[in-house]
Amino acid sequence: RRICVVGDDAQSIYSFRGANIDNILQFKNQYPGCRIFKLERNYRSTQNIVNAANSLIHKNTKQIQKTVYSEKEEGSKVAICSSYSDYEEGYAVAGKINDMRMRNYDYADFAILYRTNAQSRILEEALRKRGIPYKIYGGLSFYQRKEVKDVISYLRLIVNPHDEEAFKRVLNYPARGIGDTTLNKLIVAATDHNVSLWTVLNDPIGYALPVNNGTAKKLSDFRELISGFIERNVKLSAEEIAAAVVKESGIVSVLFQDRSVEGISKQENLQELLKGIAEFCEIRREEGAEHVSLADFLSEVSLLTDQDNDKEEQANKVTMMTVHAAKGLEFRNVFVVGLEEDLFPSAMSKDNPRAVEEERRLFYVAITRAEENCVLTYAKSRYRNGQSAMCSPSRFLRDIDTKYIYASADVATDGSFAGTRRSSAFSSPFRQPKAMEEDAYVSPVAQAVGRQARLTRMEAASSSPSSVSTSDLSGLYVGAKVQHDRFGEGEVTAIEGEGGNAKATVSFAHFGQKQLLLKFARLTIIE
Repeated sequence: RRICVVGDDAQSIYSFRGANIDNILQFKNQYPGCRIFKLERNYRSTQNIVNAANSLIHKNTKQIQKTVYSEKEEGSKVAICSSYSDYEEGYAVAGKINDMRMRNYDYADFAILYRTNAQSRILEEALRKRGIPYKIYGGLSFYQRKEVKDVISYLRLIVNPHDEEAFKRVLNYPARGIGDTTLNKLIVAATDHNVSLWTVLNDPIGYALPVNNGTAKKLSDFRELISGFIERNVKLSAEEIAAAVVKESGIVSVLFQDRSVEGISKQENLQELLKGIAEFCEIRREEGAEHVSLADFLSEVSLLTDQDNDKEEQANKVTMMTVHAAKGLEFRNVFVVGLEEDLFPSAMSKDNPRAVEEERRLFYVAITRAEENCVLTYAKSRYRNGQSAMCSPSRFLRDIDTKYIYASADVATDGSFAGTRRSSAFSSPFRQPKAMEEDAYVSPVAQAVGRQARLTRMEAASSSPSSVSTSDLSGLYVGAKVQHDRFGEGEVTAIEGEGGNAKATVSFAHFGQKQLLLKFARLTIIE
């Protein structure tokens, strides 16, 4: 007759693992004589963070009514910041962390939370390029995930067919009936003759490879597959050959058969890898490269992943993780990124009110990880299906009472928020000494541009995925304000060359100066 049940309905976020919030909500009805003790004091967060979270979760219809409070100081308001693209969002977050480090925060005082694992790629790249150490909590860094390493191994083998590690990894992936016994025979033959596995594969009879006719046919098919990729790699760009690999190798077919939560995460990682390769190619073309090869991309990956091979433990790192993995943890400063419709809340939940409420609870968990400062970010465009698509801010941002919001001016002109306003996107929402009042994130051109008019022009320009031609930029001049679909807002500082060789140097808020070949530059003149 005696039972004690402990739980928080506001943090019920694991329905995909079989959890049922009704176990909490209906407990009183099933046990009518029970007593409920509400533990409403929050010992972690400031008053503004707690109040913002309360105003959010109160929008749920299925809940046990309670009002959490904090006896800590009022603290900073919850910041809502926008970026033009997901690419800019990642670099802006990294830059903001470096800025805040000047106020005696350690890297370990920061956490970056995201809805899906695939979102970590751009963030990892941005942190690495800013020299910020990080760790993935409860998971692997992007390029260490199995489905990503499998594709990268194919690409490495195409560039260098004598790469033994890559050869072994992809020989029987996806499964093609070439088992460990056959692989061991290849290794023995290669070792005996002091040649590579690829060399043996190309002349199995000459190297006396002891396999039956069926296995010989499978090995021959694999050799023809890789040889075909090698031949096409001479002319195709990195993004074209990568797309061919994932389709023709059978990787896409295998991954998209799995509709589990884990399977969908793998699919998202594969799509994010292809997106990353496409971004790399586009940026290199804008910088003037005529042909962006697979070798170029793999060199970039090698530089980015050097940190993955560093076995030295370092406690002082930024923590990155999904919101699900963050439950129960706390950090002085928390960034919650990717707050857009169809991402957070997930597209899979938008037509299911019960699922939307769980997504809202998940967002509540994200906000309440923060002790002192909480920054919520969204991108106005995100690269999907090979092109940049416009995004809408998450409906959950509108659920937060504006009394507790510190919104950038870009956010305010979206027409959705009326909280305290700043002069530009990603301007500092936190209290800081007078010496730091000039925010490093304030774009040199942002204050001169009418926000609403600019947003309208950006949306119109982004409706077409094609690159802007030189004729579209015929009115470009030094001092012009421009918008780039990844780097965001910038100012032209120099123009040189003519026709197809014309280049512009543009100073971007979060990326510094970039010299762009105008025939490939995805630029829009905004002022």
